[in-house]
Amino acid sequence: MPKRCDDAPVLDAATPLWQRLTTAPLPDRQRRAENLFQTFLGKYSGHDFDPAWMPILQDTRVHALVAAMADQSPFLWHLIRVDPQRLVRLLSQTPEAGFIASMAQFARDCAAAETPAALMRSLRRTRQEIALLIALGDLGGVFDLQMVMRLLSDAADAYISQTLEFLLRQAINQGHFKTLDAARPAQGCGLAILALGKLGARELNYSSDVDLMVIYDPETNALDARQEPSTFFVRLTKHFVKLLQETTADGYVLRVDLRLRPDPSSTAIAIAAPAAYDYYQILGQNWERAALIKARPVAGDIAFAETFLRELEPFIWRKYFDYAAIADIHAMKRQIHAFRGHADITVAGHDIKLGRGGIREIEFFVQTQQLIFGGKRRTLRGAATLAMLAELCAQGWITQDVVDDLSAAYIFLRTIEHRLQMVADEQTQRLPEETEALRRFARFCGLRGVKSFTKEVTYHLDRVAYHYARLFEGAPGLDAALGSLVFTGVGDDPETLETLRQLGYTQPEKITEMVRGWHFGHHSALRGPRAREVLTELVPQLLQAFAASGDPDAAIGLFDQALSRMPAAVELFSILKSNPSLCALFGEILGGAPRLARTVIAHPHLLDATIDGRMLHAQLTEEAFEKRAQGFLQQADHTEAFLDALRDFAREEKFLIGLRLLSGLIEPVKAGTAFSALARTIIAAALDHVQTEFASQHGHINGGSVIVIALGKLGSGEMTAGSDLDLIIVYDYDAASPQSDGAHPLHALQYYTRLAQRLISALTVATRRGSLYEVDLRLRPSGGKGPVASQFESFIDYQYNEAESWEHMALVRHDIIAGDAALAERTAMAIKRILRLPRGDSLAGEVLAMRRLVARQKGESDPADPKHIAGGLMDIEFLAQYLVLRHAYDCPELLTNSTASILERAGAHALIDRKACDDLLHAFRLESDVMQMARLILDPDIDDGKTGRAAVGAAVERRLARIADLPDYAMLQRVLRENRARVRAHFLRLLEPRS
Repeated sequence: MPKRCDDAPVLDAATPLWQRLTTAPLPDRQRRAENLFQTFLGKYSGHDFDPAWMPILQDTRVHALVAAMADQSPFLWHLIRVDPQRLVRLLSQTPEAGFIASMAQFARDCAAAETPAALMRSLRRTRQEIALLIALGDLGGVFDLQMVMRLLSDAADAYISQTLEFLLRQAINQGHFKTLDAARPAQGCGLAILALGKLGARELNYSSDVDLMVIYDPETNALDARQEPSTFFVRLTKHFVKLLQETTADGYVLRVDLRLRPDPSSTAIAIAAPAAYDYYQILGQNWERAALIKARPVAGDIAFAETFLRELEPFIWRKYFDYAAIADIHAMKRQIHAFRGHADITVAGHDIKLGRGGIREIEFFVQTQQLIFGGKRRTLRGAATLAMLAELCAQGWITQDVVDDLSAAYIFLRTIEHRLQMVADEQTQRLPEETEALRRFARFCGLRGVKSFTKEVTYHLDRVAYHYARLFEGAPGLDAALGSLVFTGVGDDPETLETLRQLGYTQPEKITEMVRGWHFGHHSALRGPRAREVLTELVPQLLQAFAASGDPDAAIGLFDQALSRMPAAVELFSILKSNPSLCALFGEILGGAPRLARTVIAHPHLLDATIDGRMLHAQLTEEAFEKRAQGFLQQADHTEAFLDALRDFAREEKFLIGLRLLSGLIEPVKAGTAFSALARTIIAAALDHVQTEFASQHGHINGGSVIVIALGKLGSGEMTAGSDLDLIIVYDYDAASPQSDGAHPLHALQYYTRLAQRLISALTVATRRGSLYEVDLRLRPSGGKGPVASQFESFIDYQYNEAESWEHMALVRHDIIAGDAALAERTAMAIKRILRLPRGDSLAGEVLAMRRLVARQKGESDPADPKHIAGGLMDIEFLAQYLVLRHAYDCPELLTNSTASILERAGAHALIDRKACDDLLHAFRLESDVMQMARLILDPDIDDGKTGRAAVGAAVERRLARIADLPDYAMLQRVLRENRARVRAHFLRLLEPRS
């Protein structure tokens, strides 16, 4: 620290400042310092001055101090040069008298100020004088740290209170108040200013901002009836801030930070006390409890402010020892590299406030234990850091060596902080990075070079880091190589922003703002204290999981959107927190599979199924699904319970199929058959249940039977995660006995119509467990105009005599998936005969006309629509269906419901040439694979904001390219375009009439 000047005798309290000087910084450039000082003396002696003051300036102690300031601090040297007499006046008085005189003159000036400009001038000039006085006393060894902090804080208190009183007097003169006394305007005004942070603890630093909270009484009687309290007090607060922090020719007074108020992004800069109180009781966080430890009324209605703080005591100070707070506060400030053995401290460029071993760690060390023990020990409720360190030792919570180390480090680091800010009056805590600048600053601190400075700084930072790490050594953390993840308060922690960048987040500032919003309870799912407590511990784990997803910004954005829609989040948070591997999986899903993620977020218990590794390797056959369904359905003793259980079963199995596909355990074609087998199982179970329940009310019909025919992707076994069900329901009965035999008999037509309706309802209705499928019955005879269920003979007659070619095309992909075996066999044989009917040459034109009709209705130019785009899946499927209808009469081997199989068999029988067959098969498999993955991962409810289609992030693009075994998404798009061009060419060549 600064070198001591020549030994001076013991002085009494009346000794002026210049005679008390004992230290001075070291100039960096001795000759320059001397020249500046001598030039200053020459100019000063030419002015009017008291000759008795010249010995003061020529004193060796003053000489050393002022010369060093001239060389090392542009800010202080400016203050000296612009008003030399101020320097001599301050040196010639006792520092105590100088401070008192300055404050007294300031109060007189403020009382006399009639305009804001006059007040601002007085504020800034007083601040300059106090800044110079404190710098002289600090650098000259007259003031210890406690005195420096106290004088800075007392001066700030005066600036704040005088500014507020000026505004209140103006408001009184303008008639805005009806009961206030202009001589004592703050008393009973209904507004108060609380100081938090360093000012609240009377530990302000040299160029610090001030953390303030402005509260008001919305029921105050002081205001004129025409003034609405919220509007008036917010407007007054804006003027207050402007008067203090606006920079003029005289500089500024204080930088004001109002962001420590409750939820600053959502509340006005002046907040009603009841609203603030309610916020703390419902949403208050542990870091806010820590901040309120230092809260102190500094201006305005002091009695009102004191009452407010007394009412908050139960929130700040818990009745019982609050051991849970230590984990929460550590989670809020995860100084990961503070653990012993990790990350050496580098002095150059180090942030002595926020960096490892810095001032913030000392403050957290103290405040954490205050929160834990202060509820029962009132002596631990103080605001002063050093005093509370000593009290923790006196109470037996820490040892004397901890107090000694942390106290010495606090004094040293705070002194260094003041030196940093004295150089240019900047709010900085970061040491110079360049060696030359660091050497120069070391001399300003009184040390001769970088080596000795580095040694001393490192020693104190290491001691702080050691004790801080021991306090939290049992707490969970991230990979120690990562860095900090701090989301307390309202400002961005620089190391946290860097950590997020290293993790792969491209917008770290946006991420920190988002996470702070979670802690402030911006989403209803996070309003409960338990949710926020678990979230605090979970956030670092989530951030790592999202980072590993391949698209961290998209993952966390989707998570935030999901939180906004969730009624509660504790269950999800608890599951993720208890199982890190599930958290990693969750991150991968969020980053690369938004649709799957939405399912997990809505039903977090689905993650439980992945804990048992056997579930991801269970068989995906219809028999296996049926066996697993029994475990869900056996306890369902009534219809509501059955429907809920069926949905639980379907959701878990769909999720596990999707997870297999996402992780590469199964190929897309296997996923298609699995989704289809699951749907068949669910439909069969639903039909069995509905028939049983229906029969209990209405009995049975003699010879009655019913089947469910699947068409579309279910019929061909190619369902995706988003497929609906194309169904036809067919029944038959003995025409001689059309009436059911139950308690409430029905005719067969009514019986099977109602039965079909109940089946569709069982599959589609949204219960408390959600819904199962969308069901499309438009492919039944006569479409939407026909009956819900078709009698067998009517169905066959319609297909023979009324159905159009496109309806027979749909029958190509049929599969009878549930119901009576005998009726199923009869129907299958009849459909086979229908599909083998001889067709004329007009079929090609009919298929082509149908395709063009669909194109007019649905479009065929959207590359994101693989089904309808020209050359896409519909072209291929229509061709396959055309080949069956056109050639099955002569080639019955074509009768299969699989598009790929139809094409392969058509090629084998030379119904299409080899080139066309290969092109169509390749395109079909690629389109199907990509669509299978896209339907799994793309969430149709989250569009890209431009086209209304599902948003495609970078991770999603990579996954789609990977499923196609292509290097990137651009290549995938190119290959798809080329395939579609070839498919469309084959489609037109095979169907358009030849000239």
